[in-house]
Parts: sequence; structure tokens; C-alpha cells
Amino acid sequence: MLSISVKEFLFWKKLQLSKGGDHQSLALLLDSVGGISNGDLNSLHINPEGNLYLKKNLEFLESVWNEHLLKSHPIQYLCGIAFWRDLKLEVTDKVLIPRPETELIVDIVTKIFGKNSQKLFFAELGTGSGAISIALALAYPLSDGVATDIDQDALEIATKNFIKSSKQSNLKFYCGNWWSPLENFKGKIDLAISNPPYIPKDTYEKLPKEVKNFEPKVALLGGEDGLKHIREIIQKAPLFLKEKGWLILENHFDQGEKVKQLLIKNKFTSIEILKDLSGIGRFTIGRYK
Repeated sequence: MLSISVKEFLFWKKLQLSKGGDHQSLALLLDSVGGISNGDLNSLHINPEGNLYLKKNLEFLESVWNEHLLKSHPIQYLCGIAFWRDLKLEVTDKVLIPRPETELIVDIVTKIFGKNSQKLFFAELGTGSGAISIALALAYPLSDGVATDIDQDALEIATKNFIKSSKQSNLKFYCGNWWSPLENFKGKIDLAISNPPYIPKDTYEKLPKEVKNFEPKVALLGGEDGLKHIREIIQKAPLFLKEKGWLILENHFDQGEKVKQLLIKNKFTSIEILKDLSGIGRFTIGRYK
């Protein structure tokens, strides 16, 4: 541990933010690499006298911050950590950084099924870091879940995240494309969730460099119209869902109506397009018959 005066640290922090970036990203760096929590940061301003202790020196922290600013390298990858809901998740460039808007999926599930009294069997397709499945496994401890991903590296990260986040054993991970590893669960699933790759090809080419240059293309690109994977998930869902089972999909901001039509075509009912906190139709949900 390295000792430094609070005044020197606060001056350094102000200097880093003057270069660019945002408070939240710097706070993530200071927490995950420097060993200073958000709570500690807030208390420093109240009592700027005395010293604090850092896990890494200011020169090292500044070098990471400069890499983030100069190369648009996502701070989550540089730190190896992303905070999502109340989870602290390991992330590498093998998985998508979980987004704040995706947090609402857990709230949608709670609205449909109520609180943790429910015993559900849920599946997540394309789990990445495991964020959604882990949050559901914790929110519904009496339930069982299965999560799939096409990338074995992603599944290793998701498995590690689950072990670190929970003492439970109600979530299992399977390697394979969408539904393919779940053949044994046909007709048994109460709820399926997916935040699949849904960026259309033309849009992908114009993504900001912090996304396009660093995050896995396989987790973003959804074919020419962005609906390639969503189409496949919806078409096969009736084989795996129980009657009256739910499907929840995250989609691109302008795809809600198209996804709704795909659900209607595949005999889903109770279809709704739900908005995220920005008022964008981010989620499309439906019930199988």
C-alpha cells in the first residue's frame, strides 16, 4: 500500500478530469485498480486533511487513464471490471461490456413474474459476461437457469462471475449457438431472455471507435438488417418454451415493430414494446400462445 496526502490526491484527480473523460470512469479506475471505493472518494472532500492509501501509485493510474483517453480504450477492459446493477463483473474483450439500459431486463422479469417467490426455469441465450443470468439467479433463488454462449472464453468469464457473485448452484452454462445446446429442455422453459447482436451492418461500420475497435464484433453485428439472430431465436422459441412461456428480447432502437411482427408470425401473444430510460423502444416481449 502506498501512502499519499489527500490534498495531493485530490489535485491529481482534478488534473486527470481536466484532460477529458467522466467522473464515473475515473471512479471505476480508482476503485478497481487504486483500491479507493466511491464511498472513500466522497468522504475525502468532506475531510481533506490526512493521508490515504493506494494499491498502485499515481503514475501507474495516470498511464491507464491516458490509455483510456488517447486510444478510446474502454475503461472496463483496462480495469478488467464492470459494475452492473449491484454486481461487480469480470470483463475482457471476449465479452460485451454490459450496458446500463440492459439492467431493465431484470425489472421486466420482476414485473411479469413478481418477486422471488416464483420457481422458474429460465434460459438466457448469448450470456456474455453472465450479467443477466446471474442477476436473475440471485433474484429468484428458488429458480433454475441455463445460459448459452457460442464462445467458450465468454462462458469461462460468466462462470467465474457467477461463482464470485453467489454461493448458489442454480445456474448452468452451455456452449453453443442460441438454442442448440438446450435440446434436453424442449418445452420446459418458462422464460427465455436474449440481448443478441442486433446492430445492422451499415450502422456497425459507423459505431464509435471505443465500441468498434475493442468490443467483440460477434456480440454486436446482427447481419444486413440487424435481425438475423433475433429471427432465429424467435423462430425456434416455440420448441423450447412452455405454453404461456415468455420471451424477452433486447433490440436496436428502431427494430421494435419488426420484432413485434416476427413474434406475431410465430404465434406469440401479449406482445409489447417496452421503452428504456431514454424513452427508446429497447425491449420487445411476448408470450407463446
